[in-house]
Amino acid sequence: MIRLFKVFIPVGTLTLLVSEVLLVTSAFIFATYLVLEVDPSVFLLYDGGFSRIVLVVLSILVGLHLLDLYSQIQVKSHLVLIQQLCLVMGVAFLCQGLVAYITPSMRVPIHVMLVGSAIAVAAIFFWRLLFSAFAFQVVGRDRLLLVGGSPLLEDIGQYIADHPETGLEISGYVDDRHAAGASLPGGKILGAMESLRDIVRTAQPHRIVVGMFERRNRMPVGELLELRFAGNVIEEAANTYERVCGRVRLKEIRPSQLIFSGELGPRPQHLLYQRFWNMTVAIIGIILALPIMLLTALAVRLSSRGAVLYRQTRVGLDNAPFTVYKFRSMRIDAEVGTGAVWAQRDDPRVTTVGRIIRAIRFDELPQLFNVLKGEMSIVGPRPERPEFVKALNEQIPYYRQRHCVRPGITGWAQINYKYGDTLQDTVTKLEYDLYYIKNMSLALDNYIIFHTLKAMLLSRGAQ
Repeated sequence: MIRLFKVFIPVGTLTLLVSEVLLVTSAFIFATYLVLEVDPSVFLLYDGGFSRIVLVVLSILVGLHLLDLYSQIQVKSHLVLIQQLCLVMGVAFLCQGLVAYITPSMRVPIHVMLVGSAIAVAAIFFWRLLFSAFAFQVVGRDRLLLVGGSPLLEDIGQYIADHPETGLEISGYVDDRHAAGASLPGGKILGAMESLRDIVRTAQPHRIVVGMFERRNRMPVGELLELRFAGNVIEEAANTYERVCGRVRLKEIRPSQLIFSGELGPRPQHLLYQRFWNMTVAIIGIILALPIMLLTALAVRLSSRGAVLYRQTRVGLDNAPFTVYKFRSMRIDAEVGTGAVWAQRDDPRVTTVGRIIRAIRFDELPQLFNVLKGEMSIVGPRPERPEFVKALNEQIPYYRQRHCVRPGITGWAQINYKYGDTLQDTVTKLEYDLYYIKNMSLALDNYIIFHTLKAMLLSRGAQ
């Protein structure tokens, strides 16, 4: 796995992305030689042809991304893959129609578009089959040996087994609690701790991940030192879990890990950059979204009685309360009899218009004014209500630490996890929030915004 934007991305995914950029670009260049009557080199080099093809390639890559074809790499159905690729090309043709309307000179000739799209669909289809069957098994494949018997190791093994697209593979487990040959998530027990060096010599793992079942158990320090000086890469299970799963493991966190962490944010310099970035995005966002906000306000006003804007107290930076603004999506008497409660799936309190604006996230647009006022950030942990925060602080360790940064309209937890309405959901989302706080950067913020736009377009995660 390679770390980009403070996120670990499988080498296989990057390899597939780069290879398909070359495939699609080559398909359209080849189409110019098949279709155009004039010299194709003149079109490509002097008539802006290459720039036009780049726009088409970008639209195709966006389509592949929106259909999760870079997060679900393995081909499970040939028919579904063909349907998805045809849909992607449909998106590319729509983008070309928009380009022709805005800047006709940047449109790819229709015959080149038709032939190039056909070649690209065939090329991507057969390359995906080949990559899924063969290349994906060897490109970026990282073998892990899990040592020590900690339950966290089994969580890592289960995650890798459920997500083959990570490009990781479990060589096996080394554990004194189970007999050799016993099956665990993703692999089998290869032997006991006393045989560690022999197992490493036989299995040849790329990384040795160590997590002891209990702290009072003896860690094989001597053996691990010898293995480390022999050139083996050795990691703590908590660090591997964070790298692989994109969140910290709350049960495994020790205060010393946070106190002495060299990466833990937020850093003053980053907060200054983030504040400037937030102001810029908020101003641009308000200007661009103003027509949408006016139409949304009108729809809310006409669909049900009550105020257009919903004001609610939330907990922000340093536990300071502030008023968050949203377009009202529930009845005005939604909490008269119940008090403060979490929203639920298919919540009966939500109005018809409210359900629509929640699905496309238009109800969140007024929060751009909270960002402008400095109460919120574009990216950060979602703010909770004081009634919930008081209870969660008492029940969940490190929950109060999420308030060391400004809350956000979107966040790392929002793009990686469903809407939470239980205590366990809140714990899981806190693990994602702590990962974000630990790795805060403008690159990670931009990565989250990019995936949030995808979630908005596909109406994912709303409730």
